Amino acid sequence: MSFWSFGLYVAPLEDDFGWSRAEISGGFSISLLASGLAAPLIGRWIDRYGPRRMILIGALFTAATYGLLATTDQLWQWFAYQSLNAVFRQMMFFIPFQTLISRWFERRRGLAVGILGTGFSLGGFVIVPFMRVAIDVVDWQGSFLVSGVVIVAVFVPLSLFLVRDHPADVGTSLDGDTAAPGEPVRERVLRGITAREALRTPLFWVIAFALMAFFYGMFGWMIHSIPYYESIGISPAWAAALVSIAAGGGTLSRLAFGYLADRIPSIEAASVVIAAFLAGAMLTLLISGGSVGGLAIFIVLWIVGSSGGPMIEPLLLTRAFGVAYFASILGVITVVETSGQIISPAVAGAIFDATGSYDWALVMFASAMGVSLILFWIASRLPRPELRTVETQEAAAAAVALLSPTPAESPPLT
Repeated sequence: MSFWSFGLYVAPLEDDFGWSRAEISGGFSISLLASGLAAPLIGRWIDRYGPRRMILIGALFTAATYGLLATTDQLWQWFAYQSLNAVFRQMMFFIPFQTLISRWFERRRGLAVGILGTGFSLGGFVIVPFMRVAIDVVDWQGSFLVSGVVIVAVFVPLSLFLVRDHPADVGTSLDGDTAAPGEPVRERVLRGITAREALRTPLFWVIAFALMAFFYGMFGWMIHSIPYYESIGISPAWAAALVSIAAGGGTLSRLAFGYLADRIPSIEAASVVIAAFLAGAMLTLLISGGSVGGLAIFIVLWIVGSSGGPMIEPLLLTRAFGVAYFASILGVITVVETSGQIISPAVAGAIFDATGSYDWALVMFASAMGVSLILFWIASRLPRPELRTVETQEAAAAAVALLSPTPAESPPLT
């Protein structure tokens, strides 16, 4: 509803209001800034109150902001409503679901993250054609109302009746293991270091800047993929279809990556390969000029490269810094990586406005992937911090105090 479908709104907003692509993309960039700045606080709330409650609250407010977006007729409203939408979306989407995976799975965490990632791919495969039809039938304003209805219909029942914060809430342990008859389910013992401790390690900053460069290239392309296709003469319907095909292929590739991730000793090394494929995909488009053969090669490279996509982030962080303070660490690192995401769509739009072509934007995306490749390789060579064990309740209490203005005592170690 937000990432994959954003490109569908570029042409309608250009036609209705005469806004430039840089201005329209700027709305997305500003919204990412708002969500990035809110991420540490949202991570702290999730550690304190649990993902389930955040998903419910975030879904209701996200749906309300889609109603606001449907009333947009000024550029400042586009910026403001996109920002509100992004902040509440952060509460219901990325951080809470990644936190749930880290809490519920250990041996099979890679596969669980891979299955979670298929939802992101299916979003492009299913939602983009659906939103294309919605815009054609009820115009872009009405399509935002459709988005709000879908969010409520999916996420509210999900949070109320399915999601639980810990395996013990449903009588199981990690990876679905059950206790023997008559034996109580034991609380999980978590391992990790705090976000404040992680910030003091070189590994944190190398991973943070690697992710920043990675998502700079990936998100910039996602926002401008449909406008790019249209700029080389492809119809809006076929442009949406190409995005859908790439996303559909990504569903299988992410399952495969998730299966392999549990068997890969170094996620950093796997990230190097992923970044290389995505850089190659951008260069293929640049060299081929969008020919049929070039598009086919691009889609193959993109499907393989995007197999890791957003999934590499939780795998990198949990292996490097543990799961005890995962939501807080993810919230902090989101601030760093978002600084790249907020610039990329607007810069790509400005490049098109100035040159009438996306060629230099493709060079920019490929270069960003090259930088991330180098940084992921450096991360693979750095030592990991020693993780300590922390009881579940103590980890939650420490996470609450993590970003408090007054110093808090460290949790007792076991």
